[in-house]
Amino acid sequence: MSTARNRWQTYALGAAAVAALLTSTACDSGKADGENPTASPSASASAPASPGTSAAPGTGPSASAPASPGGKASPSPSGPAAPTTGAKPAARACSHDDLSITPSLWKSDSGQNLLITATNNSGTACTLYHHPYVGFGTVVAGPLPPMGSAPRAVATLQPKEKAYAGVYMFRGGERTVAVTALSMGYQDRAPGSNKDSGWLEQGLAAWTGDLNVGRDAKVTYWNKDLRAVEDQLFRPGKG
Repeated sequence: MSTARNRWQTYALGAAAVAALLTSTACDSGKADGENPTASPSASASAPASPGTSAAPGTGPSASAPASPGGKASPSPSGPAAPTTGAKPAARACSHDDLSITPSLWKSDSGQNLLITATNNSGTACTLYHHPYVGFGTVVAGPLPPMGSAPRAVATLQPKEKAYAGVYMFRGGERTVAVTALSMGYQDRAPGSNKDSGWLEQGLAAWTGDLNVGRDAKVTYWNKDLRAVEDQLFRPGKG
């Protein structure tokens, strides 16, 4: 019984000593706070935040710049603006595969001028740039030089739309040569492009019969307005 009492007294003395030490420490802490009013009673900034605790405003990545997987704020977009979604791309140049070509003569004309009608038979829009390359098989290799002035707008054809070009063949008194075939090629946006590309040749017999062409033959620019082509062929200088 005496031994147990001594152990209890020892434990009690030990607890009293710890309480006295804590009281002394608390007093010293209060004194420090009084001497340094700016000291914050909150946890140290180096202590990690507990899960679910939001970072204080201004301490984390900006709300407008979300953090990347590496922990760095993603930079704001820069460079040229993206293309406008409503803008329509420029129509591609027409090719042989897009068009059907119909040569014809005017009823009141004696074969001195040839009309070329191009119809867009594809399912998408395409553009006939500048003037067609025109020749007459192996007899007149071409391309014929252009005549008149270029229209204000290029001939962009929607499916089934038509454009026209006229060929000045000859005038009375000129020396001519008979031709039986029409050869054609098409330009891209750049003037003079595709001149060496393959031309499509078709016979004239089913459309106009044999024709005569002089040494000064010329071709107009493509135009969706037939009257403008007729003005250049029959009424030069008008319009």
